[in-house]
Amino acid sequence: MLKKLTVGIITVALGASLLAGCSNDKGNADGKVTLELYNNKQESIETYKGLIKEFESQNPNIEIKMETGPETIITTGLTKNDLPDLMSIGGSPLYGELGRAGVLYDFSDTDMLKKINSTYVDMIGDLVGPEKDGVYGLPYAANAIPVIYNKTKFEELGLKVPKTWDEFIATLEKVKASGETPIYFTLKDSWTALQWYTLEANIAGKDFAEKKNAGKTTFVESHDQVADKMLTLLKYGHKDNFGVGYGDGNNAFANGESVFYLQGNWAIPAIEKANPNIKLGVFPLPATNKSDQSTLISSVDVLLAMNKSTEHKDEAMKFIKFMMDEEVSQKYIDEQKALPTIKGVLQQDPSFEGIKENLESGNIVGSPEYKYPVGMAPANIIQEFLIEKDKKVFLKKMDKEWEKISNR
Repeated sequence: MLKKLTVGIITVALGASLLAGCSNDKGNADGKVTLELYNNKQESIETYKGLIKEFESQNPNIEIKMETGPETIITTGLTKNDLPDLMSIGGSPLYGELGRAGVLYDFSDTDMLKKINSTYVDMIGDLVGPEKDGVYGLPYAANAIPVIYNKTKFEELGLKVPKTWDEFIATLEKVKASGETPIYFTLKDSWTALQWYTLEANIAGKDFAEKKNAGKTTFVESHDQVADKMLTLLKYGHKDNFGVGYGDGNNAFANGESVFYLQGNWAIPAIEKANPNIKLGVFPLPATNKSDQSTLISSVDVLLAMNKSTEHKDEAMKFIKFMMDEEVSQKYIDEQKALPTIKGVLQQDPSFEGIKENLESGNIVGSPEYKYPVGMAPANIIQEFLIEKDKKVFLKKMDKEWEKISNR
């Protein structure tokens, strides 16, 4: 999960004269231009290496130097007035803050923008907000937060994909009665409590953040069922829900240690790497007992951005245009098991059949997390609640933290 970027960092960064651009000339003695690319996803390192190699073979005068790590790389770059030329980041509060700070190139008038599904363009626009016009990144790949399941175990137990909350709980009970572990949790890493946002969007409403900011609702008033259902799901975990992290959880699920896994689609490549023979399926978490299909959380997982003040704008733009090519994008989507944002690029892996209807009908919503105040760190508060199980204290704390940060 993406780390939050504080407003204070942006303020300091602007004070350091961001718009002056990077001071280091990245031209080489041999005539090559070196572009620095920041990538925030460990999972995509090998895919990027392959694409960079292909780009460099087509453009021998350009070298791409990739750095992958936490977003503090970007925040430190801001304070030192030394942003990378290119950035591959998520559609997160970090993007919103960078967009408002005016340090990213505006793609509004480029033909590349026309190639992208407008739903995802609108999502990143909401992150920047109405106070600043412009499109400061190109949505490149999307993610989703479904329920991932082991098809082999699913079929052996004679299960059917649940359409309602009661059906899902009945399914979990059946798995538990069989002696199998229903859900493999990885709550040692707080960010993996992802289904909180699916429950929130379906129960508290997609517009909760707007209502909260307008003083029309609170967590105490609208998240009672959300909290209850998170605790209910926790009952179907393993013996050490809070002692296992994301990486080990991927391996455990790949090795058949549970039937269900509450993770984003980005976990699928790691699961399949650990067990190439595993057969996976996905479906939207049925958060309510309404008969219609649950809303699926789908957000911009990767967007391409360019430093407005890069000294090598032509070369940087050449790389972005290369990445936006349909064939190149298809390679990324296929390898990363990601959802496409570019028109004409398809995700045809049969594992995704269970969320195809949501994607085609538009029954999706961006993660509510990205509308939380920057710096609130809700995952840590949710993790604490799941350990302590004190709902009243938890909901009041969520309200208090939201208001404290919003009123700064």
